[in-house]
Amino acid sequence: MEPSNSIFFVLSSCFLFFLVVARKESTLETSEDAIEAIAHHYQTVKLSSFISSSICSPSINGNKKRGSLEVVHKHGPCSKLSDSMVKPLTVEEIFSHDQSRVDSIIKTRKKDIQGSKTTLIAKSGRSIGTGNYIVTVALGTPKKLLTLIFDTGSDLTWTQCQPCAGSCYSQIEPIFQPSSSTTYSNITCNSTECSGLSSATGYPPLCDSSTCVYRIQYGDGSITAGFFAKDKLTLFPDDPIEGFFFGCGQLNEGLFRGAAGLIGLGRDKLSLVLQSAKKYGKVFSYCLPSTASSTGYLTFGSSGIDSNVTYTPLSKSQGNSFYGLDLEAIYVGGNKLSISPTVFATSGMIIDSGTVITRLPPTAYSALRKAFRAEMTQYPLTKSASSLLDTCYDLSKYSDVTIPKISVVWGGNVNVEIPPQGILYPIEDQVYCLAFAGNRDDSDFGIFGNTQQKTLEVVYDVSAGKVGFAPGGC
Repeated sequence: MEPSNSIFFVLSSCFLFFLVVARKESTLETSEDAIEAIAHHYQTVKLSSFISSSICSPSINGNKKRGSLEVVHKHGPCSKLSDSMVKPLTVEEIFSHDQSRVDSIIKTRKKDIQGSKTTLIAKSGRSIGTGNYIVTVALGTPKKLLTLIFDTGSDLTWTQCQPCAGSCYSQIEPIFQPSSSTTYSNITCNSTECSGLSSATGYPPLCDSSTCVYRIQYGDGSITAGFFAKDKLTLFPDDPIEGFFFGCGQLNEGLFRGAAGLIGLGRDKLSLVLQSAKKYGKVFSYCLPSTASSTGYLTFGSSGIDSNVTYTPLSKSQGNSFYGLDLEAIYVGGNKLSISPTVFATSGMIIDSGTVITRLPPTAYSALRKAFRAEMTQYPLTKSASSLLDTCYDLSKYSDVTIPKISVVWGGNVNVEIPPQGILYPIEDQVYCLAFAGNRDDSDFGIFGNTQQKTLEVVYDVSAGKVGFAPGGC
């Protein structure tokens, strides 16, 4: 909101919501009380703030953080990946891939609960989905820059490698050449690290002569396979991680096009988080930009973390494969939704950087949708082409919109207010939808997606078993 327009926005908000507030807050007796309530529970935002521009606008906050990687959206103007190499997805394609990822995560969790002995399964969110956010790191000696998707739902870091004995897709940088790195070496089949691939990838390792071979098949059909190796990984200048274990992909197909591979930020011992534990203490944080035309950051270590971060414990009920959280309540416009605690306890919840739209148990989502629609009656509901989002508004006659604030309460009474860009999702010209969706069943656990995480500083302290949030991260 522009400072010069603050009085106008407050007055217009008061006019639009006076009757609603008066009905719901019967204890308010003065207009001053009503204005204060509106300021706390509603927000007026420009519709232009939801739309990416054609010009990159780097985040000021992100640039101030030392030792951080710049996070950019794969399809935005801040990305060096060209549209000719990486064709932007339609909204419906994004949602389709997103649902594939969600289905894969839920299926994996059900197999874990049932104690399945099945070996060849995609686990721990291994459906690449849309791979929205990328960072650039360096690998090898001498260093070669690589643009990689980062994903808290994956463990093994991998990149395409020459000679691409199977197949390689197009990427922005030259494909990594192991023979050109003086610090590269393959991992043998009888090593402890090779046997650890089963938990990191969901597939047992294979052997090519004496060289360990990894393989991953993602839930959407994307695949990568190749030599399991180690080399020097450099995240920040003059701060390398020696002997970093990664996948050197010889057969790579799917939705990775443009990026050179993937950084795994999961909880397995082969993830980047655990491999860099001595250097960074199993702590990392990120901020996802508000739109594709802005930037965020990915930081390792506890230095520079915002003092306003509040932490919720990692949920023990989700085991070690996920970053599980305990969702306790949801508020809309200052009112707590009437949802039985057993609904959240039954489903459970994880936070995931690769899922786009937050998924809730259908009982919880129905309550959220009903409350949101009741607060948005001044805007016309409309049908949309979306198969995922069902509460959409035609805002063609508006330049700004007043919406109720939505907040979630995590375990330990940690209240996190969802940014405006995490409440409405633009799906077509002038049509905006509530950016939440319901799962098929209350037993399917929920996922706190990346749309709702936008602009928040999200801190993962794996050693302390907690995840933290702070507003205004980028």
